[in-house]
Amino acid sequence: MKLTKARVQNYRSVEDSGEFEIGDLTCLVGKNEAGKTALLSAMRGLKPSQTVEFDETIDYPRRFSTRFDDRHEDGTAEVIRTWWRLEAADMVAVEKRFGPGVLKGDTFQAHFGFRYDDSRIWIIDIDSAKVLENMLTKHALDATERNVLHGVTDGPAADKALTGLAERTPKQEALLQDIKKCRESSFMKGVIDVLSARQPKFFFTSHFERMSGMVSIQKLQQDKQNKTVSVGDQIFLAFLEYAGTTLDELLEADRREALKATCEAASNEITEEIFQFWSQNNALEVVIDIDSGKAKDPAPFNTGTVAEIRIKNNNHKATLPLSERSAGFVWFFSFLAQFKQLRKTPGNGNAIILLDEPGLTLHGKAQGDLLRYIVERLLPDHQVIFTTHSPFMVPMDRLADVRIVEDVVIEKPGKRPEVKGTKVRSDVLEVNDDTLFPLQGALGYEVTQSLFIGANTWLVEGPSDILYLQVVSQALTKRRRVGLDPKWTLCPSGGIDKIAPFVRLFGGNKINVAVLSDIANGDKTKIENLKKADILKAGHFYTCADFTNQAESDVEDLFDADLYVDMLNGAYKLPAANAVTKDALIAAAPTPRIVKKAEALFKLLPTTVAEFDHFGTSRWLLENPSALDADTPAVNATLDRFEYAFKVFNSLLV
Repeated sequence: MKLTKARVQNYRSVEDSGEFEIGDLTCLVGKNEAGKTALLSAMRGLKPSQTVEFDETIDYPRRFSTRFDDRHEDGTAEVIRTWWRLEAADMVAVEKRFGPGVLKGDTFQAHFGFRYDDSRIWIIDIDSAKVLENMLTKHALDATERNVLHGVTDGPAADKALTGLAERTPKQEALLQDIKKCRESSFMKGVIDVLSARQPKFFFTSHFERMSGMVSIQKLQQDKQNKTVSVGDQIFLAFLEYAGTTLDELLEADRREALKATCEAASNEITEEIFQFWSQNNALEVVIDIDSGKAKDPAPFNTGTVAEIRIKNNNHKATLPLSERSAGFVWFFSFLAQFKQLRKTPGNGNAIILLDEPGLTLHGKAQGDLLRYIVERLLPDHQVIFTTHSPFMVPMDRLADVRIVEDVVIEKPGKRPEVKGTKVRSDVLEVNDDTLFPLQGALGYEVTQSLFIGANTWLVEGPSDILYLQVVSQALTKRRRVGLDPKWTLCPSGGIDKIAPFVRLFGGNKINVAVLSDIANGDKTKIENLKKADILKAGHFYTCADFTNQAESDVEDLFDADLYVDMLNGAYKLPAANAVTKDALIAAAPTPRIVKKAEALFKLLPTTVAEFDHFGTSRWLLENPSALDADTPAVNATLDRFEYAFKVFNSLLV
């Protein structure tokens, strides 16, 4: 099952966050003290993988602490409400227990809060009568045996009716025992228990949680018995469990060498994992040292068995304690140790991972590595929700997954400010400048890498589009026809998802922005939302389909198919036996988009043929502009379409 939406209330700085969507990846962006940590802490309380409890004295908003009963007439205060979508396997699990047709939908809600008696409340729609009918069929009760249940539609009533019989047949007894397997004989609670066992737990970790680099095994064993294990030592325990050993085994001297080998094997695996994603220094490796405490070492490391994690730098041929490495590296190592053990723990394989300010002490590039790790390693099996105020942790290629967190205070002249508390917004740019800063920084970094802007900026998808427009414009002006007005600055936006942020961030600089966007089936809703958002001047947004009379189009579709075939053959120097023909290209894929047809066709060609990419044909056209000098129907049709586009966009200049 997947978490799809959440709402936090009555928790620390959060009076009511409002409902906010949750995807596979959700990035909560906000400045310090905005309430980001409070949101994650509240969410994990629903079903924590670690021991955690809501403390009314500490966690209920202080400004309302004396008014709890007035604000909550039923005596409970909801903290976290969640919305979930069931997957096929979840529905099969319910069907296996209660038969088909029991669930009336594939969604449910679950919520929890203060004074809930430690029970989570579920809202799910089931057909209790169908459950009973399935059970009657399962136990093969005949008409006479069923008669006692006439008019009964739920579990408790069925339990009462069967229990009240002076004598039950074997089938009636089997049915009664089956009903009693449900909590309180409730079919609703029976379904909830099946699904609750499958509901993901919430695994929480923050940038403050780092593994202890050295531990006294005897001291750690004592702390474990007293339940006073520190966070750092708890992570070390997780590492030991991942290594396949325990504290007790470490205390057995005759097993020490084998255990050391086991720990080193685990260290090697984590080392390999780290350095696939740690670009700062690939000459490091993890070393586990298990030895007896030395008399002159500080307590508690002066006696008993001491385990130490050291980091070896192969360039300098030296090792240092983990605690003396950079805080960022220690956190990354600690997180991997926790995550590796999480995957091994039964019931946590699908845990929802909550990361509070992950990688805060990492260099900007290393934060990019961490973000890549989250996407490549965590997302395939886990939903991930993380908080940040760092530009380098904002997933610029997934801006739809970003949510803004603000502590909203409305200033009123001459009056006390109205405190609204922490709010979560899905519109990533309808916020104040301080909150917007991480997004400005993130997009600003990308701008410095790839974008050039001017007073009149024409946004297109990518560099190949710029080449096409420039080369065709030259061909048109060469014929004394209308081409690209030199007032336009062509700018690659990197995709439709980055158009809105670009306009929001730079529109205030009095830049005249127009857009030519590709369009595919999945883009139609995004385009409609952009047009409705009023972030562009009316009439400044066009798709390639506006100039091709196709439902889906890229810039390449402005080229006549015959001309594009010539460009493909020229760009990839295809031998006669493998030359692209118009008929083969058109038949390669059912889509009207010519680039998708080309991609499909090239997959059928021999491996000796270069892989198709969008840039190849545009580069060839740049190097062979004479291809547009011919007076052929294909060239003329192409020039007509581009000229029409240039006339439309030139009319938008200021």
